[in-house]
Amino acid sequence: MKKSLLLVHAIIITGIFQLAAQSDANKVQIGDYTFTEIITVPHTPVKDQHQSGTCWSFAGTSFVEAEVMRLGGPELDLSEMWSVRKAWENRAYRYVQLHGAFNFGPGGEPHQVMETLAERGLVPNNAYSGLTFGEDLPVHNEMDNVLEAFVKAVVENKSRKLSPVWFQAYSGILDAYLGEVPQEFDYEGETYTPKSFTEKFLKLNPDEYVEITSYMDHDYFKNYFLMIPDNWDYEEYYNVPMGSLQGTIEFALNQGYTVAWAADVSDKFFNHKKGLALVPEKDWEEMRTGERDSVFIVPAKQKEITPEMRLEAYRNYTTTDDHSMHIIGMAKDQDGNTWYKVKNSWAADSNKFGGYFYASQSYILLRTIAIYVSMDVVPQGID
Repeated sequence: MKKSLLLVHAIIITGIFQLAAQSDANKVQIGDYTFTEIITVPHTPVKDQHQSGTCWSFAGTSFVEAEVMRLGGPELDLSEMWSVRKAWENRAYRYVQLHGAFNFGPGGEPHQVMETLAERGLVPNNAYSGLTFGEDLPVHNEMDNVLEAFVKAVVENKSRKLSPVWFQAYSGILDAYLGEVPQEFDYEGETYTPKSFTEKFLKLNPDEYVEITSYMDHDYFKNYFLMIPDNWDYEEYYNVPMGSLQGTIEFALNQGYTVAWAADVSDKFFNHKKGLALVPEKDWEEMRTGERDSVFIVPAKQKEITPEMRLEAYRNYTTTDDHSMHIIGMAKDQDGNTWYKVKNSWAADSNKFGGYFYASQSYILLRTIAIYVSMDVVPQGID
């Protein structure tokens, strides 16, 4: 989708921005690492995607909630399952129209939450929890399998003609697992529709946000279709040099914006439990067991990432698009290195850091698939 140029900021795209240290900055100790948090942008609490492949909706919803707060709006608890419901509907149409030649699964990208906002608005969590059968958190394994089996049966129908009620039947499955779509709901003593709630509480323009990537095999400062399975709605991404990708993240955080982050977490040096994601100079296969454990305890030099390394990792599947998260701050370690504070969706008690972790600059540069940000912070205008 083409984006309209709304605001251009001149920024230094190759340098590291000066960060003003806060006198009362919070310090976090991880092994021998000492992190001083220098920026934490206001955001909503950590949630738990539990047994569901819906990280994209949790990250995208968290990003939207933070944007509402940045613009002076209230702290909202929005429904992640509302966007999940809409995504399953859109995927089914595409799967059937493409005769099954389509990636059908629970994954997605953070921008799809904003697309839901544009198509039908968003709703608070108490209006659409997506919990219909006694669970306190999402449990989607059975639903995912049933939905996939259903659309496959529709496509493989031997009558060679679609019935006019296939989508009605499909919607019935979604109703059973996620709940019926409310036409109206009560919120803080008032009655709203999804659209009227959005107009009152979420004063966001989806056209003012963009997904940004960085791969040197495509022209920089242009849009192109990023070929990843979860980009099932065929969104175009804005391609920038690697330095601009990092610069955009840091500029955004410095200006009070957060960043939705699609990345690889299958890397052996991603350890949410220990609160760190990094790229040591030695590869995992070259390390002994003791060395592997020590990298999460003792600070050491990390790899210098190049655009060539980014591209090779994307092409050989060592960087895959397997998780979406929310970057909400920055920290410095005791050696002055910059780290990024990331809000995950694996529950506040999933580690001893409240569900957050710290990703190094090297990890961000190597394992980022894309970021989703306001166009206010992009390095150049978008055609």
